[in-house]
Amino acid sequence: MFTGIVEELGEFVGLMWHGDGGVVTVRGPLVTSDARPGDSIAVNGVCLTVVSVAGDRFTVDVVKETLDRSSLGGLSAGDPVNLERAATPATRLGGHLVQGHVDGVGTILEGAPELSVALPPGMSRYVVEKGSITVDGVSLTVVSVTDRAFSVSLIPTTLELTTLGHKGVGDLVNLEVDVIAKYVEKLVGVAS
Repeated sequence: MFTGIVEELGEFVGLMWHGDGGVVTVRGPLVTSDARPGDSIAVNGVCLTVVSVAGDRFTVDVVKETLDRSSLGGLSAGDPVNLERAATPATRLGGHLVQGHVDGVGTILEGAPELSVALPPGMSRYVVEKGSITVDGVSLTVVSVTDRAFSVSLIPTTLELTTLGHKGVGDLVNLEVDVIAKYVEKLVGVAS
């Protein structure tokens, strides 16, 4: 579980393919300071399990499902990535409850500070004005939403300390909707 409050702007080192998946290496001095194999670290909003730590770098295994559902497979060496360690019982919940389970990949339609993102088909039903959404692992409040897109306003700190300050029109971002909306939909029996 995460909060969507990015702790560090890290660096994507690389992806070594092995069949349908691979091993991803990421540099992040802060998140590796106490990381151990088995720990969870969100990379651009994707919950990944640490396999090894060496200095300021950590590696994780990724499977085809992870690469198909996220933008991780499109990253290049040197690209900045948002990093957040898993929350603990003592962690302040400054954002919202984030699982690190990407629901889809959106495309930026308009750059910051009023970021507009195209939604994958069927996702708009989970996005509400003034509700929470996670964009590349960043907990944000929705300003407006249509059937095809949503917008958020980004403060200078978010632009400076996350990848969202480096993104432009056409860039892909990982999206996670509020899990409560999905549970409510299932409980009330709304058809997909």
